[in-house]
Amino acid sequence: MEYQKYENVAYNLHTIKTDKFKTITVKINFKRKLNKKDITYRNLLSDVLLESSLKYPSRRELEIKTEDLYNLLLKANTYTSGNYMVLSFDCIFLNEAYTEKGMLKESLEFLMEFLFHPNANNKSFEKNNFMISKNALKEELETLEDSYGRYAMYRLLEEMDEKAPFSIRSVGYLEDLEEINEANLYSYYESVLNSDLIDIFVIGNIDSEKIKDLFKEMFLINTMKKKTESHYLEPVKPKRKIKTIKEKKDINQSHLLIGCKLDALTDIERKYVMNVYNFILGGGTDSKLFQNVREKNSLCYSIHSTFQPTSNLLIIKAGIDASSYKKAVSLIKKELTNMEKGDFEESDIEKAKITYLSAFDELEDSPGSIISSYVSCEYLGYDNLEERKNKITEVTKKMVVDVAKKVHADTIYLLEGGTIHETNENE
Repeated sequence: MEYQKYENVAYNLHTIKTDKFKTITVKINFKRKLNKKDITYRNLLSDVLLESSLKYPSRRELEIKTEDLYNLLLKANTYTSGNYMVLSFDCIFLNEAYTEKGMLKESLEFLMEFLFHPNANNKSFEKNNFMISKNALKEELETLEDSYGRYAMYRLLEEMDEKAPFSIRSVGYLEDLEEINEANLYSYYESVLNSDLIDIFVIGNIDSEKIKDLFKEMFLINTMKKKTESHYLEPVKPKRKIKTIKEKKDINQSHLLIGCKLDALTDIERKYVMNVYNFILGGGTDSKLFQNVREKNSLCYSIHSTFQPTSNLLIIKAGIDASSYKKAVSLIKKELTNMEKGDFEESDIEKAKITYLSAFDELEDSPGSIISSYVSCEYLGYDNLEERKNKITEVTKKMVVDVAKKVHADTIYLLEGGTIHETNENE
């Protein structure tokens, strides 16, 4: 693969030339500092922009055009990344070597139609398509509590620290949605074009200079942007006593989550050692949590842990019977302590390394995964794939034990069924 980065006052263009794929994938990321009020606007905006455009005002016209472009795919999503929120547009289409000459430019023009020529007039989005998107988001927000695992995660993060950026719900808020109309969403759309930091990633069997020239011609943004700041949140001290929240609902399987805050991590610990630690603790069927909480004691249906590097958190999630709550929490705490004591084998570290090396190899099999890897390099300062492979092999047991001592249980959240009550306790 040949990687090139072209810096522009308005955007950065990243090209990745490879002959592994028949498609060309374009990802355009708009990002700005995370703000609770903005997140609902961004979720709605992504849907409104892809619902229609000035040239293609109906769903039928869109379908006809995408078929003409050999089933070109357009999609968008909004997500948070530490201190930032990202509005991302993806466009995937066949390389013109497999279609016909001129399809590269025509496909990019189709993408630009949605970004720069939305279905709007007099600085206001067309009402019918706006309402289709707004009602769809409203339904998603109104039924959020029915997605129990997702809801439980949001509630845990809010209880850990309601003022922290990580507590902001990436899907948005119903009360903010009610305030959005066709005009103020259009104003927000203009601010995104004029103020957001922009990175464009293009991967495929491409001529990088030609891609650069096409975006210079088509991408109609030339406002100078500030340099990006760190995505990583500053570490926050854990509570002196573990906070426990129990929220009851009419559900069969209870959702137990334990949120852990981390002391300041070194660069190596954040990018490599914590991944090995997390794999051994709760990363798969060979993990300590899975073997000792699920298999040996039959206390849960499922259990795993995830490391959130930008938020400086480790989250443990388990599906349990409510009657198993106290014993499950006790055993999870025991495994956290055992990791600090080094109560695991060198073979556990080797399994983790083999798994990650295999995952790194698999990243190269998908255009989207390769782009995500370069996004991590650009936003989070990650090393390239070859350096990652080398550095993951250098992780030692002592490094894992040292990082285990930086993991502190902060908040326990149990979703089981009925009223809400709160306690502060060392369980």
